[in-house]
Amino acid sequence: MTFSSVIFLFVFLPVTFLLYAVIPQKTARNIILAAASLVFYAFGEPIAVIIMVISIIFNYIFGLAASGDKHPKVAVFLAVLINIGLLIAYKYTGFFAETFNSITGLDIPVPDIRLPIGISFFTFQGLSYVIDVYRDKKLVQRNLFSVLLYISFFPQLIAGPIVRYEDIAAQIREREFSADRVSRGINRFILGLGKKVLIANQMGIVADTVFKFDPDQVGMLPSWLGAVCYSLQIFFDFSGYSDMAIGLGCMFGFDFRENFDYPYIAPNIQNFWRRWHISLSTWFKEYVYIPLGGNRKGQARTVFNKLLVFFLTGFWHGANFTFIVWGMLHGMCQMLETYQIIPTKKKWFRPIGHIYTLLVVILAFVIFRADTLTQGFGLIGNMFSGHAGDAAVNAEIMSYTSVMFMIGLAFAMILSTPVFKVIRAKISATKGAVAYDYVSYAVSLVIFGLCILSLISSKYNPFIYFRF
Repeated sequence: MTFSSVIFLFVFLPVTFLLYAVIPQKTARNIILAAASLVFYAFGEPIAVIIMVISIIFNYIFGLAASGDKHPKVAVFLAVLINIGLLIAYKYTGFFAETFNSITGLDIPVPDIRLPIGISFFTFQGLSYVIDVYRDKKLVQRNLFSVLLYISFFPQLIAGPIVRYEDIAAQIREREFSADRVSRGINRFILGLGKKVLIANQMGIVADTVFKFDPDQVGMLPSWLGAVCYSLQIFFDFSGYSDMAIGLGCMFGFDFRENFDYPYIAPNIQNFWRRWHISLSTWFKEYVYIPLGGNRKGQARTVFNKLLVFFLTGFWHGANFTFIVWGMLHGMCQMLETYQIIPTKKKWFRPIGHIYTLLVVILAFVIFRADTLTQGFGLIGNMFSGHAGDAAVNAEIMSYTSVMFMIGLAFAMILSTPVFKVIRAKISATKGAVAYDYVSYAVSLVIFGLCILSLISSKYNPFIYFRF
């Protein structure tokens, strides 16, 4: 089940919200949300829901052990071992087997293991719970249903944002449920739905068309088009999902931290990662980079720690060398900026900083999206070589640049910047603020209507981060 499916919008969400609204008892509401979350996950993953529940029970037990006085470090070690082991078993076993075969020339069987949706997110949340409890024993949760709710809560279950237990513990016990929160949550949800359905899906059709061909068949202009469209698709797909998750959380009384902060206006790669997938970069900072010593153990160790974090960030996204190279490209650029080999702090560089950042991000996303490194670097080569490609293939790709696509592209460019946020901030202290809010709600109704029409008429509706 996805947020942009008809069954979620008109069956699951209304029924869950109605039950939540009519039952005022706090514990009962938590049980309703936990049960609804299991139904939500089981709808698309009837077997994997058992794996998730077992993982939650283990993390609940490890949390209790980590809060005690006897061997809390052992509990954390076992939590790391089991959570990361679960992730490796389902996500990377085939990759390791194929890599081993290619290096040794052997032909050991490569297991075909179906990846449970959202496993990268719920294992990280379970692990963060145990570590947070170890660091602050007062955070321990002795109610299994509360831990179940924290890890399985359906708004952020299958594609984030990654919510730290420390940030949500108090809200599980006590939270506000009001008409104002519901209206703000619905508005935020519709904004995310519009990003996903009206922009990301449009960009995705063009990007998928480009990447389905061999690079030799694709000309320079279509290669650039595919690269730009994928960069916009992944941003609006994932930030749209995050908006929907934040909106749903708000409707039920939860406050999730922002996961994106207009990353495409960043002046350098370091700033880009303060704005892109904030919950993931924060998780790696808090649970990997700082425990490794951060920047406190000398220059060489700092470089190693940062590159390791970006290696793991890339590898977290999937069992393919394309993701690793994508992560390392960003890590190398960060290192070059840190030591001013790329002089991002020089006044003369600042005017071109935004162009440099966008270029790195777009080219790296070509590698990220490609099925193989050969395909990725082949398309990048096309972008700078004037490659002609196959005329029929180029014509097929360009045929998707319809009027609706161009409208979607224009809105994508505008919404990649905080233009509306700036306008709202400037009029916040004036009478125009109320009018602006009323207009925003009216626009939300229009966006929702357009999304429903699009969902009914189109079968193209994937979420990119379901792969991870």
